[in-house]
Amino acid sequence: MKKTVLGLLFCLAGIFSFSQEIENTLLWRISGKSLSKPSYLFGTIHLLCSDDIQLSDSLKTAIQQSDKIYLELDMDNLFEVMSAMNKMKMRNDTTLSDLLTSTEYEKVKSYFKRNGSMIPFSMLETYKPMLTASTLMQSNMNCKAVAVEQMVMKEAKENRKEIKGLETMAYQLSIFDSIPYKFQAQQLLHFVENLDTSSESSAKEYEELAMAYKAQDLNKMEMLTGKDVMGFGNFTEVLLYNRNKNWVSKLAGLINNQSLVIAVGAGHLPGEKGLINLLRLAGYRVEPMENKMNRWKERTL
Repeated sequence: MKKTVLGLLFCLAGIFSFSQEIENTLLWRISGKSLSKPSYLFGTIHLLCSDDIQLSDSLKTAIQQSDKIYLELDMDNLFEVMSAMNKMKMRNDTTLSDLLTSTEYEKVKSYFKRNGSMIPFSMLETYKPMLTASTLMQSNMNCKAVAVEQMVMKEAKENRKEIKGLETMAYQLSIFDSIPYKFQAQQLLHFVENLDTSSESSAKEYEELAMAYKAQDLNKMEMLTGKDVMGFGNFTEVLLYNRNKNWVSKLAGLINNQSLVIAVGAGHLPGEKGLINLLRLAGYRVEPMENKMNRWKERTL
């Protein structure tokens, strides 16, 4: 399963499929439709080596001039995080051993025992398997990994900007109940098998994808991840497109009289059903902005 690591890396960030050619930038300006102030749309990535992360001056200026910052989730809301913890578990007391054969289960369990985890396997095996898989991503990276969202939050706090979420964590976690647990368990198994047998290849694929993100080339990211990553194409509507439509409806009531920086997974931006096109169809002008990230440029020369 060649693209397992790439698919799981971006499953929560929304990289599944998009087809329209767009400009190479992660930062977009939203104006028109009688808006009193412009707002800004920025594409993030869930995990990247910390040495590679550098917010552009353009994005920093947008944050400074904005009224509020909207992420997919308000990750700074500890109460919300704690209240949603129970949503990480599968329903009806289901565990991973209920979804795999005894041989398959032992293979996954052995992998976690060999490689260790911050969360005990006794807890992880009750989690929705896609979430369990996500815990392996950071440990598979040969660097200190952070989320770009963390950098946006840090900049927002330094500028005393209020941080909000487009979704609640409970809602986002509930989305994974729409994907059969057995299917998720099989993907977790394939992920473990891929890491055991093809870690070098997986690391190379991740590096290619990280480079595409740093080049702000969303079209290249599509080519690398494929149009039906890990078979999740059947769930693109619930994982990506429905959420995009919900966000545009919500944003329409938020950007009329205030300037927002909206930072969401890069996969939500492009395509016919992506945020850029949906906002344009709603009557807004969405224009690419220069988004120079000097540290990234120097590291890729």
